[in-house]
Amino acid sequence: MTAKTSHVTDVAREAHRLIVDVGMPFEEFRLRYERAVPPFDAPVYERLVAEGAGWPAVRAAADRNAPHGFVIFWSLDNGALLRGSGEWWRSVQYLMGNAAIAEGMFRHDPAVMLYAPLRTTIYEYPAGVTHFAIEQPSAQFAQFGHPEITAVGAELDEKLARLLRHLRVPVPDRLLHDARP
Repeated sequence: MTAKTSHVTDVAREAHRLIVDVGMPFEEFRLRYERAVPPFDAPVYERLVAEGAGWPAVRAAADRNAPHGFVIFWSLDNGALLRGSGEWWRSVQYLMGNAAIAEGMFRHDPAVMLYAPLRTTIYEYPAGVTHFAIEQPSAQFAQFGHPEITAVGAELDEKLARLLRHLRVPVPDRLLHDARP
């Protein structure tokens, strides 16, 4: 009998959670966000795959369906789910991304899918202050040590900054690569 060997890699990384006070009520910002970042249209992609349309058609659909660069692949209303426990928080989490962008990293290392799509959360504190939170994409993807993946991470920072501007909320300086030391 041959002994099986295994290998475990432990990668430490620096993370930057960006928390934006959106300056508007929870439901207003949630609606604005969900309009700007529409839901992933799975039937469109399933049809393209079934037809054997190929990557160019899938990429075109991804770009067409993401007016501000991103779609929502999944969401969960945490507040509604946990309300029965006596918690009152208003909180919704999302997986937001773009298959065309993810492919630019996936081709170099499929492990990037641990961080793509991006995880975002909208939540409200007791005083009625609504926040949008996300980990900085470039910090997540820099850990792979691959120049092309790192470049896509920086591109995601820029797309996220444009989305936040569209939503009329403050843009964290960390997303503005030309402003960093």
